[in-house]
Amino acid sequence: MGSVRNGYRERWLLAVDVGSTILRCHVYNSAAEVCGSAEVKIKVLYPSRGHVEIDPEGLWEQFVTVVKEAVKDAGIRISQVAGLGISTQRATFITWNKKTGEPFHNFISWQDLRAADLVSSWNSSMLLKAVHGSCRFLHFFTRRKRFLAASIINFTTQHVSLRLVWVLQNILEAQQAADEGNCCFGTIDTWLLYKLTNGSVYATDYSNASGTGIFDPYLMRWSSFLCSLLSIPLSMFPPVEDTSHDFGVVDSSIFGAPIPIRSLVADQQAGMFGQCCFETGDVKLTMGTGTFMGINTGNNLHTSIAGLYPLVGWKIGNEVAYVAEGNASDTGTAIKWAQELNLYTDVADTAEMARSVPDSGGIFFVPSFTGLQAPVNDPYACASFMGLKPSTSKSHLIRAILESVAFRNKQLFDTMHRETAVQILTIRADGGVSNNTFVMQMTADLFGQVIDKPKHIDMSSLGAAFLAGLAVGVWSSKEELKKLREPEVLFEPQCKLKDYEISMARWKLALQRCSNWYNDS
Repeated sequence: MGSVRNGYRERWLLAVDVGSTILRCHVYNSAAEVCGSAEVKIKVLYPSRGHVEIDPEGLWEQFVTVVKEAVKDAGIRISQVAGLGISTQRATFITWNKKTGEPFHNFISWQDLRAADLVSSWNSSMLLKAVHGSCRFLHFFTRRKRFLAASIINFTTQHVSLRLVWVLQNILEAQQAADEGNCCFGTIDTWLLYKLTNGSVYATDYSNASGTGIFDPYLMRWSSFLCSLLSIPLSMFPPVEDTSHDFGVVDSSIFGAPIPIRSLVADQQAGMFGQCCFETGDVKLTMGTGTFMGINTGNNLHTSIAGLYPLVGWKIGNEVAYVAEGNASDTGTAIKWAQELNLYTDVADTAEMARSVPDSGGIFFVPSFTGLQAPVNDPYACASFMGLKPSTSKSHLIRAILESVAFRNKQLFDTMHRETAVQILTIRADGGVSNNTFVMQMTADLFGQVIDKPKHIDMSSLGAAFLAGLAVGVWSSKEELKKLREPEVLFEPQCKLKDYEISMARWKLALQRCSNWYNDS
């Protein structure tokens, strides 16, 4: 492949996206076209019940392999790469020895439940109740949102905080190193940066830091209050840099030539940037393993009482974009589970199966293999089919599962709209489940809004490339990026919300019946 395009020398960008199940690398040109790709399935480990891990050395080897294969696929040389951007799954972390670089344990995944008992005991503790009361008092007198946020904070297993406490309580080497100021903490981006620079650069970015639950987005620094509360040494945490930034260069010994590392970004925020959700009121709906719905709240950090999470979308120089995000954990998970039960053969068939019946036949599915998040916020809810009859067919079951995805989308959308009071400008969808036309159309109907699905796939990867490209001057502005984004299809509402009111009310009743199922306390 030639390196001269339209009379000028082409500048290539590498973007690596480390997802929950797939690690992929794309090579982009200045038109944001994918010119070479490679991917590999991440080896996820389940050493015991509720424990979800990734071997750090295995992940590192896979990272190096996909970069080499993508560059080869593009027909270019490493030396022609202008910049590297890295997008990573959030809240998956590792700790390692500051002196030797040796990890104390495997990556502990965001899906890991080992801290569930800690979460439960902390959330019901008198100490946390005292913190809530004190912060309500401070908020009443100061009206500062950070005190309101602290007055309603509850821990979850998805946040790093109590999983890190578990590490410090159960892994003696990590505990000793932390006490000596010799323990490094890092999310996946930090570990990869450390490895890529041969241990010379130790950092993260604001988007990844804000997804840990240990970062204070109001003060834009690691939370000394939370670390003090949980007895976590602040010395463990890396410096936090802009999302589009000079993070150093890849050591030449790894790929044979240095590569400028110019962006680190959390996957959902990367997807938002790749979708060009740059304006206040832009919404990104990602439906993959789980559903993540985020709204750009501009320079206003939203404080939620219903379980939306305040995040830093990205920071570039003086610009800070905040996001209010809600999620539902079991989206693609539920659809994949149905395949394992032989309810269908090819995922492409599910939309037609759902349309082959006029309705779900009174069947309702509760998508709660890992609890229900905002606005229900019930970690003990169980997954369930309700209303089964002898006449129930596979198509009814599939339709019930797909409808549950759309109903959860509606719950998140209503919560986000009500709480933020931000006028919605655009809704852009991505993720594997966005290819399901039944889910997309029903979601557009329930929202009463047009939903834009782009031609580009792998939006997290594209976002990382955009951020790196801005840093090295491949693109000069976000306005230029908007011109590169193309819609593939627009889903316009075809039915009115009232057509779904009865079935959604019954589905909500099913949620109530499944609530608090696993709570033995």
